[in-house]
Amino acid sequence: MTSTPVIKPVSETLPIAALLGAMVSIQIGAAFAKGLFPLVGAQGTTALRLVVGALMLAAVLRPWRVRPSKAVWPWLIAYGVTLAALNLLFYAALETIPLGIAVALEFTGPLLVATLSSRRGSDFAWVALAVAGIVLLSPLVHSRQALDPTGVMLALAAGGFWALYIVFAQKAGAELGGQTTAYGLAIAAVLALPFGVAEAGPALVAPSILAGALLVGLFSSALPFWLEMVALTRMPARLYGTLTCLEPALGALAGFLFLHEILTGLQCLGVAAVIAAAFGATMTNKPPVPSPE
Repeated sequence: MTSTPVIKPVSETLPIAALLGAMVSIQIGAAFAKGLFPLVGAQGTTALRLVVGALMLAAVLRPWRVRPSKAVWPWLIAYGVTLAALNLLFYAALETIPLGIAVALEFTGPLLVATLSSRRGSDFAWVALAVAGIVLLSPLVHSRQALDPTGVMLALAAGGFWALYIVFAQKAGAELGGQTTAYGLAIAAVLALPFGVAEAGPALVAPSILAGALLVGLFSSALPFWLEMVALTRMPARLYGTLTCLEPALGALAGFLFLHEILTGLQCLGVAAVIAAAFGATMTNKPPVPSPE
């Protein structure tokens, strides 16, 4: 007698698929964005990414149709502020250290969320495996080149804001759902724009730059942030924080494919460890909490 395969309901698979799609998109976008650094700098690229992404989401989601309540505005503003800080810090780090290593260091944020919200022994086991993978991907183990200390600190700071981003996005998303991304990205774009103008000036609106910015805005902001909000409003913080263990692996892969960053044997072992931790956590976790919408 053959057993019938168990298929998860769409309500359970949707947030997982959305989060995986967001992570793939954002790493491809980060690799493309690095090509704009010589032209407009890291802060200029960040501003373009957020502004273009905000305009794209506004055109598609039309957030003005849903007005946030007074109670949710503090969470929404906090979400936008952390989104701006996260992007400014990460791109500044990316200017001086490799993509895979920057993502690995930044991942300390969601890893902290996963650890603090864990309650079962199996959760800590998967987090421990993820930590082992992060260490193998980090510059702490047989780095081929000396890393810029400032870049390392910026990436770690971005990780701290990533942890706050998870909390604030869920608080704001409880009322606004997917529209949270459109509002939050608009706030982040307004906050990041002065930094971009200060660094790049008129170069930000050059036609050749704007063409590349459209791709960066789509893959790095509009698409992944919308997909992340779909995921965040439908899964617990623990599952989100552990599933994003895939982020360093995807960053290292994008760096290899698009930026020619070669992985060592130990770094490949780290990729395998974080993938195992992510899928292990997904298979053993309880079903996500339904969306409050």
